Amino acid sequence: MLKLRLKRCGRKQRAIYRIVAIDVRSRREGRDLRKVGFYDPIKNQTYLNVPAILYFLEKGAQPTGTVYDILRKAEIFKERTSS
Repeated sequence: MLKLRLKRCGRKQRAIYRIVAIDVRSRREGRDLRKVGFYDPIKNQTYLNVPAILYFLEKGAQPTGTVYDILRKAEIFKERTSS
């Protein structure tokens, strides 16, 4: 089963997170299938590769709670229902 979840990057006290499609059994810093965006909580910036995210959601990937909130703020689910 696939999940869309956060992968921690950056340095101490200055974390940024990549949003990745990854197997459920992998650890947080494990090998990901594909990078689909990033999230910087300090600057409150996000970059999302929307076609890749929609592709993985159609394949049955489940977003974690935090990733779900990020996608909901970016209105990804409105695009998904309209297409």
